Amino acid sequence: MIRYIQNFVIPCYNTDASWRLKPSAFMDMAQEAAGLHAVHLGFGYDDLIKTNTAWILSRVNVKFVDTPLWRDEITLTTWHKGFNRLFFLRDFVITDKEGRERVKATTSWLVLDLESRTMVRDPNLVEGGTVCMDNAVETPADKVRMPRGIEAEPVCEHVIGYSDVDMLGHANNAMYMHWAMDAVGYEITSERPVKEFTINFNHELKAGEKVTLFRSSVEKEDGLHVFIEGRTEAVSSFCVEIIF
Repeated sequence: MIRYIQNFVIPCYNTDASWRLKPSAFMDMAQEAAGLHAVHLGFGYDDLIKTNTAWILSRVNVKFVDTPLWRDEITLTTWHKGFNRLFFLRDFVITDKEGRERVKATTSWLVLDLESRTMVRDPNLVEGGTVCMDNAVETPADKVRMPRGIEAEPVCEHVIGYSDVDMLGHANNAMYMHWAMDAVGYEITSERPVKEFTINFNHELKAGEKVTLFRSSVEKEDGLHVFIEGRTEAVSSFCVEIIF
């Protein structure tokens, strides 16, 4: 099963006040599909945990071609593209019942030794026969940094709690986008749809830790670029660029 396919009807709890699929909801859908596909291919959670390792999401780029709405019938397809330098790459496409592309994404993953907290660079972890080199997005997700020359303003603080953490005890990757969208400001997120976002996960967050969210904005020809960075003390936990 080189490609993994799931069919959905967009539920109300995954949409915003404009009925659009939330960016964090896409992240939830994508990580579950990635995990299920990896299990089928023989390198899922149960396989890696035997050697005390786990998949860690590092970078994501998502392009909303035509954002799915509440009650839309969609198909999510994912496949992995093997090892590329530092990362294992995996792509996603959401299509509607007419077969039109609605969302496309590329993701970059690391394998982490859970005891030493070091990366495992083993290109043989995934079998060559399971790799599909088709591109949903041509280039891997890029590095995201706060723009230079613009002072980032602190927006809010968030203490990692029960609703944020996943089965590994760390803040779930979808929650970072949840916090980021809140930090952008409702006056923007309620009026302007997300066209694209790129997020980097730089440092893990655990329950009880406090993250401060900083915001910078730049208006460009292709839309409003809002940068949100979460910092724990002097360390960048994540940085995301959202285009509206």
